[in-house]
Amino acid sequence: MRTKIIILVVLFAILTIPGVHAEDAQEWYIRGQNAAIVGNYADALTYYNNALALDRNYVSAMAGKAAALNELGKYSDAVNLSEQALAIKSADPNALNARAYGLFKLGRYEESVSAYDNFFSVQNNRVDAYCNQGYAYLQMEKYDAAIVPYDHCTANDLLNFMSWNYKGLAYMGSKKYDQALSSFDQATSITIKNATVWNNKGLAYVQLGKPQDASECFKKALGIDPGFADAMQNKESMVGKLQVVNISGTITPVVTISRIGTFYTTATPVQVPTITTAVPEVTSEVTAIATAGITPVQKKTTYSPVSPLTVFGAVIVFCGIVFALNRQKK
Repeated sequence: MRTKIIILVVLFAILTIPGVHAEDAQEWYIRGQNAAIVGNYADALTYYNNALALDRNYVSAMAGKAAALNELGKYSDAVNLSEQALAIKSADPNALNARAYGLFKLGRYEESVSAYDNFFSVQNNRVDAYCNQGYAYLQMEKYDAAIVPYDHCTANDLLNFMSWNYKGLAYMGSKKYDQALSSFDQATSITIKNATVWNNKGLAYVQLGKPQDASECFKKALGIDPGFADAMQNKESMVGKLQVVNISGTITPVVTISRIGTFYTTATPVQVPTITTAVPEVTSEVTAIATAGITPVQKKTTYSPVSPLTVFGAVIVFCGIVFALNRQKK
């Protein structure tokens, strides 16, 4: 009877001692997500690493870490990690996106456009990814190909003037000058304070045989940026030619240089698409990020009969019961 009482008391102690909190891989992953959403990428890496320490094949954590590595400028590491994730789950959209963007930032444009195609086969509503692919095609001087992703950019982000600008440059490269001018018109209807757009619009007018209009555009570019060498040279080339309808020769549009603009990055927590802005040259500077959609971390309490606190409590209760029984014998 006494033995049964002892066993029952010990079991009661084990069940009533507070459980020890243990964060699992999913909780660490959610912490990483929340840190990435607000731009704390170093903290996000720590949390993703903690998740992966508990589950090394946790694809979502691998993809999140790859995206954070991209934001920290560690593009090669991001590509390698995203490829590891894709070896486990080949259609994971976040790993596909992280890989494509890492290749893009490394200047591996041909691989990047192919990687973005793989991403679009899984997820086709990411404006930033289309814009990045279009820019990669521009760098490769594949102008007709660049027009297609920029159609997606401008259709889904009407107020992004630099997307219209780059689309105009793609049309210029394809010698479709009317469409180029239309794109630049859209850009200048959104903002009149960008020297690059005015310069490129002037170049479109040159190709259309409208030197007076071209000259006005170059003047506006220089009014915004007096040191803009390309606009200055283009304006000077108009001197003495303003009455000429057709100008012999061409002025080559500058595709890779822009004084002011918008550029996309894609370090993307799995649940919240992130679009950030920076200058068009390939940089890692982040100036804006979505702050909505932070997921609360649900604490989980783990009860374990072999946890140190449980064992200690059980021993104390057991010793107390034995001591009391011995006193009764005496």
